[in-house]
Amino acid sequence: MSYFARSAASQGVPDETTTPAMSGAAPLVRVTDLEIRIPGGPVLLRPVGLSIHAGQIIALTGVSGCGKTTLLRAVLGHLPTGAVISAGTLDVLGHDPSALSPEALRELRRNRLAYVGQDPGSALNPRMKIRRLVAETATDTSEQAVLGLLRECRLPTDDGLPDRRPTAVSGGQQRRVALARALARTPDILLLDEPTAGLDTALRDDIADLLRHLANTRDLAIIMACHDPELADACADRVVRLCPPPQPRPSAPRSASSTGTPEKKPSTAEGIAAHGLSVAFRHRGGIQHALDAVDFTAPPGSATGIVGPSGSGKTTLLRVLAGLHKPDSGTLTLHGHPLAATARSRRREHLRRVQLVPQNPLDALNPSRTVGAALARPLRLHRSLTRNQARDRVAELLRQVELPADFAHRYPAELSGGQRQRVSIARALATEPDYLLCDEITSALDPDTATAIMELLQRLRTERDMAIALVSHELHLIGAYTETMHLLDTGRLTQYGPTATLLPTV
Repeated sequence: MSYFARSAASQGVPDETTTPAMSGAAPLVRVTDLEIRIPGGPVLLRPVGLSIHAGQIIALTGVSGCGKTTLLRAVLGHLPTGAVISAGTLDVLGHDPSALSPEALRELRRNRLAYVGQDPGSALNPRMKIRRLVAETATDTSEQAVLGLLRECRLPTDDGLPDRRPTAVSGGQQRRVALARALARTPDILLLDEPTAGLDTALRDDIADLLRHLANTRDLAIIMACHDPELADACADRVVRLCPPPQPRPSAPRSASSTGTPEKKPSTAEGIAAHGLSVAFRHRGGIQHALDAVDFTAPPGSATGIVGPSGSGKTTLLRVLAGLHKPDSGTLTLHGHPLAATARSRRREHLRRVQLVPQNPLDALNPSRTVGAALARPLRLHRSLTRNQARDRVAELLRQVELPADFAHRYPAELSGGQRQRVSIARALATEPDYLLCDEITSALDPDTATAIMELLQRLRTERDMAIALVSHELHLIGAYTETMHLLDTGRLTQYGPTATLLPTV
């Protein structure tokens, strides 16, 4: 049976399950009625309480925007810019992180705390090889210890992976490399933000087993932000459900006729297509074929799913289509005409028509710029608008993705994961593209928010006659929102056809 046959619909998780009391041992983390907010701005975390002992795993759940990541960052002593603890107390290993001096806080993080973020790949130096990345944080830098950490995190060490760079491994492997780096410092507390986001069902189960093993054998206290009820069921001792802060209601989206949305474009059969794409990553251990003679097609106005196990080449395919990775061989066409292999070589009109929404919205959003500035930039590049016209268009883009217009003044760190994903979609929509390439855009979202994002894309696709290519491990979304499907495995296209026909076979 393939990985995909094991995928199941999300199940409910009880808000908290009981575990035997840890007699005589003080909790490593105690949170008491903790509230975090930006003064004069939004509440980031409503009052919450929890405690965790060595060897336990706590899963933080709740809808996007409820403060899961904010709570992890509070434990780490690294609140979002401008945020403050407005009520309650926080004790981490006998200290209040917010009251520590910079030197004491660095010492605490260096020796006793470890954090793996939602997009661990962005924290891995792309110039360093994996063995060096792990050795960089290790208390024992010997070859045997470094390889042992990689093996403990279920990574192969005999196929050249230790000598690859992060860009030459899959997202799931990047996640486990980041986990190995975190474990290398032998921490007491491990903080994980969506540890299985973007992973297929088999890898999710493997990570759940690994976390349970680490908690038991290393006596680690693990706190993880998680929207996946199956992961929480598989490894967590307790589940703490956070309540979302109240959010301002966005204005109702305007109809297509009042938004200036372009009328439907005449359809041509070709759409965006790739023929015989091959991409190989070369390293000391040999050659890894990310794509091997892959064909792809997405007609205008279509919805196409791209599925396959982690490391099968899905993200590489989208990056090639977007012009962000030059293929070793193969051709790209747009409506039957040649499409340059790199974004730098493409005509401005082709850049406008093909847009990528990455898995991690922070890849597309500069943390030092407001949401309004992020949305205005593609407007300046592709449309001649006055300052007032650009401001109005930014507000309109926010309304189209169902966010309030005043979010234009916020920074990415002040938004939840789901809100950042909507902003990332709005940024891609600013150029009024014909083809939207979406890479695991719901992988770090709770089920309700993921469905809302897909409904949003479905509406925009209908209004704009826009084609969508969706990479996802969430097969229920592929089944509900796509018409055709490409199945990749180890860089090869193994099946292609109607989703309704192929999905039952995977």
